[in-house]
Amino acid sequence: MSDSRRGGAHHPLAELTLARLREFMREPEAVFWTFGYPVIMSLALAFAFPSAELQPVLVGVTGGDAGAAIRQTLAAAPGVTVRDVAAADALRMLREGEVHILVEPTDPPSYRFDKARDESRPARLVVDNALKGAAGRADPWTATELPVDVPGSRYIDWLIPGIIGTGLMANGMWGVGFSIVQARMRKVLKRMVASPMRRYQYLAAQLLARMTFLGPEVAFPLVFGVLAFGMPINGSIASMAVVVLLAALAFSALGLLFGTRARTFEGISGLMNIGMLPMWILSGVFFSASNFPDAIQPLVQALPLTATNDALRAVILEGSPLPAIRDELAILLAWIVIPFAVSLKIFRWQ
Repeated sequence: MSDSRRGGAHHPLAELTLARLREFMREPEAVFWTFGYPVIMSLALAFAFPSAELQPVLVGVTGGDAGAAIRQTLAAAPGVTVRDVAAADALRMLREGEVHILVEPTDPPSYRFDKARDESRPARLVVDNALKGAAGRADPWTATELPVDVPGSRYIDWLIPGIIGTGLMANGMWGVGFSIVQARMRKVLKRMVASPMRRYQYLAAQLLARMTFLGPEVAFPLVFGVLAFGMPINGSIASMAVVVLLAALAFSALGLLFGTRARTFEGISGLMNIGMLPMWILSGVFFSASNFPDAIQPLVQALPLTATNDALRAVILEGSPLPAIRDELAILLAWIVIPFAVSLKIFRWQ
């Protein structure tokens, strides 16, 4: 009987996977980042960036009594919130976003606003129309409005897949890389050299343990988004499962790569930050990755988090089938194969 079966022991791959699962459940921080983080971030950003129809135009009016007529006119306009602003506080409130536009009661009124801010330009139009309408301007015609409410078009609908992608990245890279370095620092890896286990079994066990929590990790924020915000899920569960599985494997493979040689927590933390920070910024978690210049778009699109976010949004919000996201899936496959192969090559027990 082989050593791996003696005494009722399981295969090394199964034993290592179970050990990693037990280790995860004993870490409250890991459990929080896996299940609590997506919900907290979704709530915070939903309140910070409400739907445009719920966000009033914030207008500051200076001039004290001289601005009373302007305040009264704007207060009667739908969707406008008027704030009386002291001259000393005017620019500060505009800079910090407490008002979207400042109106000074000159003749004609003067508008102060930042053209670079998205909320200031529509605020200027709303204020101008309200004041000119009150002054007797006659519009040549009134357009017919045909409001369209497209499911999935809200910011929160767009955000939640990005939050899921970020969670897959953080949990995959930190959960695997940190675990290997922790085992190395505790001399556990050194003891494993004498066991019948092989390197690929140890590395594969890290990936398998990571896969165990994928279902709850992704289902939790999705169900929360549906129940709390009415987020639509237009794609198939099978397509989502494929994207999530490939993304988790890709980020776990990166965690393996970073953990193969790191010897200290400081070392692995530095490597993780180098790997994750560009994706946090560039991969379209909180705003579209298309906002970046065309010159760096090839780099942006090649990042695994960009591919994950784009694929998740296409499946969840647009109902895209797998053939429609084959480019994103190919990128994720490359991020699985190459880092895992390099990790297997350079991994050292000590």
